[in-house]
Amino acid sequence: MEVPELRDAAARAAETGGRVVREGAGGRLVPEDKGLPGDYVTEIDRASERAIREVLEAATPGVPVLGEEGGGEPADRRWVVDPLDGTTNFVHGFWAVGVSVALVEDGAPVAGAVHAPFLGVTWIASRGEGARRRRGEGVAEPIRVSDRLPDRAVVGTGFPFRHQERVPRYLAAFNAAFERFEDLRRPGAAALDLAWVADGTFDGFFELGLSIWDVAAGALLIREAGGIVTDWDGGDGWLGGDILAGPSAVHAELLQVARPGRPSGP
Repeated sequence: MEVPELRDAAARAAETGGRVVREGAGGRLVPEDKGLPGDYVTEIDRASERAIREVLEAATPGVPVLGEEGGGEPADRRWVVDPLDGTTNFVHGFWAVGVSVALVEDGAPVAGAVHAPFLGVTWIASRGEGARRRRGEGVAEPIRVSDRLPDRAVVGTGFPFRHQERVPRYLAAFNAAFERFEDLRRPGAAALDLAWVADGTFDGFFELGLSIWDVAAGALLIREAGGIVTDWDGGDGWLGGDILAGPSAVHAELLQVARPGRPSGP
């Protein structure tokens, strides 16, 4: 399959998972604790992942799938899937949740989609082909990161609740970001946060301790929409979950936030 076809397969899979999530809303949910306070899984997470796997396995036989709930084997070329990003939001009836699907090859995402099932929006991207946003059944329109100045920027973030040892570094960055930017937001679904950076709704994003399925599709969207994505040291290790993202000017400020004393610039 060509890369745009892989992008379309990612979108179909994400939207299929999104239908499962939408249909499961409002029912009696029994969240299971995955080991940390606020880290939950429900049967809807698992059902969404099963549906996504079926789509991907039919579209790309032989390409393995790594899912947040079902796991998977290491591979140089694989799909990575978050079937319900924002499970705590979902359990509480706060509909800022997303479904994220990306194909990662040799350590870089090449095709992906993020779907917001309760907003009816899908963001799609493929390497070298740009990023787009589709509302409902409409035509997918090109998107770009914002051009707002850092002092007018609204920047998304998330708390490293799974990694308490990183809280001091995060809080130092949070305090610095609060002083540098106009405002901060924490909706609680990183895949959506990244998609909102790609389409200019947010002006940047920073978080520590995420997983590959949280960031792969959203980071590709941002890169294809003209933004910059790095880890907190300015390197390429962001698939490991420590991520800074935004337009060039905001990203430069985020590097300052994450690494006090670092000179400004990409």
